[in-house]
Amino acid sequence: MPAMTLLYLVAGEASGDALGARLMRAIASSRPQTRFAGIGGPQMTAQGLCSLFPLDDLAVMGFLEVVPRLALLRRRLQQTVEDIAGQRPAIVVTIDSPGFALRLLRRIGPLGVKRVHYVAPQVWAWREMRVRHYPGLWDQLLCLLPFEVDFFARHGLPATFVGHPVLESGADRGDAVRFRERHGLPGDARVLTLMPGSRRSEVARLLPVLGATLERLPPVAPVVPVTQSVAEAVYAGTRRWPQLPILITDAQAKHDAFAASAAALTKSGTSTLELALAGVPMVVTYRVNALTAAIARRLFTVRYVSLLNLLTQREVVPELLQEACTPSRLAAAVTMLLNDKAAIARQRVGFAEALELLRPPLGTPSEAAAAAVLNLLQQP
Repeated sequence: MPAMTLLYLVAGEASGDALGARLMRAIASSRPQTRFAGIGGPQMTAQGLCSLFPLDDLAVMGFLEVVPRLALLRRRLQQTVEDIAGQRPAIVVTIDSPGFALRLLRRIGPLGVKRVHYVAPQVWAWREMRVRHYPGLWDQLLCLLPFEVDFFARHGLPATFVGHPVLESGADRGDAVRFRERHGLPGDARVLTLMPGSRRSEVARLLPVLGATLERLPPVAPVVPVTQSVAEAVYAGTRRWPQLPILITDAQAKHDAFAASAAALTKSGTSTLELALAGVPMVVTYRVNALTAAIARRLFTVRYVSLLNLLTQREVVPELLQEACTPSRLAAAVTMLLNDKAAIARQRVGFAEALELLRPPLGTPSEAAAAAVLNLLQQP
C-alpha cells in the first residue's frame, strides 16, 4: 500500500472552509492515500480535518477591527508554525485570509515545505505595492479570477487560474416550492434575502441598517442565511427587527431561499456570485469603520467592489457603500428591483456574462485546484 501523504490546509473564515472542503474532496478522490491536518471549520471537519483551533479565531476584517485581537492572532500564528514544523507535511495550502496566511507562509519558509496559496490576494484592487513582498512566499498561486494571472505575471509572479468555486456551490439548484412549504409562505409572498456577512465585524455594522431598511420596504418575507461563526450575533441582532426574519443555517436551505427570492440585499463578496448563479437580482452594500473606509479609499485602484461589476467592467448591480449604505437609499434600490422587470432582466444578462468568465479551462474549479496541488507534489 502506498504511504500516506500529509497535506496541511489553513482556512481563516467560512468561505475558506467551504473552499478547503471541496479541495480536500477533490484531492482525496484523485489521491486516496492522502490525509489532512490544519485549520478549518465544520465543512473541512466533515471531510476529515481535525482543526488545530477554532476557525472563528481568525475570522476578522478591517484595519481597526483587527486591533483588539492582535494578541490572539499572534498566538495562533505561532501555534500553527509549531504544528507545521512538528508534522512536516508534504505541502501547506493556505486559503484566502491573506492577513494571516501570508505571514504564515513567510514564517514556514525556512522549513523547506512546499507552499500553495489558494485565492490570490486582491492587491490588484488596492495596495498594489505590496506585490513586491510576495516573491518567495509560495511555490504555487491559485487564482479564482481570470484577470489575476496577467496581473501577477506583470510582477514576475507565475499564477494559475483554476476557476471560481461558486460554480460548484449548488446555489442554482434550490427548490422554491420546498422553501415556501417549509416556512408556510404563500405563493405570492415576496421573499427578500438579506446577507450581512460571515464576520462578526460585518454583522455588527450591517444588521442595524438592514433592519431599518425593512421598515421602509413594501411587504416582504425577509430571510437571513447564518453561518456558524456569527449565529449568536445574528440571532441577537434581528430580535428587534420590525419583522422577524427566517434564519437559515445550512447550504441547502439557503439555496432554496435563493430560488424563492424576488430580490436580495447583500454585502459585497462571494455572496454576490452565489446570488448571480441563482439568478436573484440584488443590491450590494457594505459599511466599515469610518477610519477604515478613509484609508481604503486612498488605496483602492478599482472602480467597483462587486465582483460582478469588476468582471464585466460595468455596473451590473448597484453598489451602495459606506455613506450610501443608509436605510432610505437601500430601501429605494430594493423597491425598484421588486417592481422593475427590465432592471431584473438587465442584471441577469450581466450575471451570465460574469459567470462564464469564471469557468476553468478543464473540469470543475476544485478539480483544477486539486490538479495544481498534486502536480506540485510530484515536482522535486
